[in-house]
Amino acid sequence: MGTDNAPENMSSMLLNVPISPVKTLSLGTLPNANKSASTIVSPTDSVYAASTIVSPTDSFYVEFRCGDPRNPINYSWVRKWCITLFVCAFNGITSPATPSFAMGYDSMIQDLSCTRFQATVAYSLYSLGFGIVPLFTSALSEEIGRRPIYLVSVFLGATCNVLAAFSDNIQTVMVARVLGGAFASTGAILVGGTIADIWGPEERSLPMAVFSMVSMVTTGLGSIISAWLELNPHLQWRWIQRIQAIVQGTYFLLSLIIMEETRSQIILRRIAKKLCKETGDDRYRVRGEETRPKLSAMIKMSCTRPIMFVLTEPIVTSICIWVFFMSGVLYVQIGSVSGVFKHIYHFNVGQSGLVFITVVVGSILGLLANFYQDVLYRKCVSRRGPEARLYIACLVALLLPTSIFIYAWTADSRIFWMWPVVGLSIFMFCSFVSYQVVFIYLADCYGPMASSALAGQGLARNMGSFGFPLFSHIMFKKLTYKWANTIFGGVAVLLIPVPFILFLYGPSLRKRSKMCSQLMQHEEKTEQLEFPESQLN
Repeated sequence: MGTDNAPENMSSMLLNVPISPVKTLSLGTLPNANKSASTIVSPTDSVYAASTIVSPTDSFYVEFRCGDPRNPINYSWVRKWCITLFVCAFNGITSPATPSFAMGYDSMIQDLSCTRFQATVAYSLYSLGFGIVPLFTSALSEEIGRRPIYLVSVFLGATCNVLAAFSDNIQTVMVARVLGGAFASTGAILVGGTIADIWGPEERSLPMAVFSMVSMVTTGLGSIISAWLELNPHLQWRWIQRIQAIVQGTYFLLSLIIMEETRSQIILRRIAKKLCKETGDDRYRVRGEETRPKLSAMIKMSCTRPIMFVLTEPIVTSICIWVFFMSGVLYVQIGSVSGVFKHIYHFNVGQSGLVFITVVVGSILGLLANFYQDVLYRKCVSRRGPEARLYIACLVALLLPTSIFIYAWTADSRIFWMWPVVGLSIFMFCSFVSYQVVFIYLADCYGPMASSALAGQGLARNMGSFGFPLFSHIMFKKLTYKWANTIFGGVAVLLIPVPFILFLYGPSLRKRSKMCSQLMQHEEKTEQLEFPESQLN
């Protein structure tokens, strides 16, 4: 590029870089270089905390410099945790939607003159929307960023709760539920992405554990509160929905003030647009803009690739089977708590709601187990690779059927009510740990392609949550709680080998996997470039 094409006040020198056809602006020749580590300078000599690379086609590629404070990965520790807790709160206000809805069954059935099966369908439809819609919407964050999706999702989610609260028939409630699940999912799936935006790979374990714990704890607390609302004849199911709408509306207003964009590509794109506007030069852009696929192509990929992973990747397939069953049974147990403790132990609705303290207890135990799992991972990762994440999963595989059998065989009027509570607590511990382990293990196995693998297991998880409650009430009616749960426990026994097989044979499965083998070859080439043989010798 000749000096005639350069911006007027930019005194810069182009340096040929032998290893790349790209030319770079010299930092030492830029105005105010002694005042800032920046390498972008506009014609007005304003300094930006990013770097710009000039291509042979005269495009200025805007990139973050090393240590740039505007790069989300470089945010302060306090700022990172403020962002993490705030986005986790989004999941915290949407997670109670399913168990709290179940607490209002009796008053809703009476008020809307519907059947219990219709109420169960409305209960399950939330998971259907939660599972399917992200396949179409997850690509939007690549195009418009994370903050707009959070804002739209929480606003429309609150609107769906208002719609449900003022419904005159069960069909309207069903529509509100499936839409509510859809909007809750588009925000909740971004929490993991936001955590990845601001935390390095070695730092993400604790934030993800907090994310999981917030989801589980609020599920328990929301159920307890909803149970006592149901007990009050002046509140009941409609006020359960109204209070959720109020909470989500408050979160929306706070989000307008507090929430910030964390996707680095979107931030860089804004910097580039600002430079173009200030300089009148439209050559400032973010690397990859020219080759970025169209939104329609991205949506098509986000819909098809997760399903391809589920069908063709043995690791993802086996995990999907495991979490499909576990999530389905989780929703069945949540829906059965009120019936078990009402009919067998003669608890009222409020007392049955207190049983959901088991969710809180299980989450706390799961968080402590996560710390121990991290110790094992750091100790064994050099020897076992990603499979070092699965030690605690193997324990969960053994405890899962144990917890179901305890709940099934101790839910008897002749046995103290605390025993089924113990079984539920162990089950909630298993649910918490499995969610955490699956997320991190798939991320380790598939690296840049982990989002598709995680979307696949998320789809399986939500399909289990949707499907199991639709037939479980028939099982409970025909077989009783004891024998229906015994069947679930038997299936859990059959699934015990899943984490053990992954732990023992995971490396060989990854070598045979097309996706994982490509990723491992890429990592080997990267290591060879960083540490050539001459340096190693």
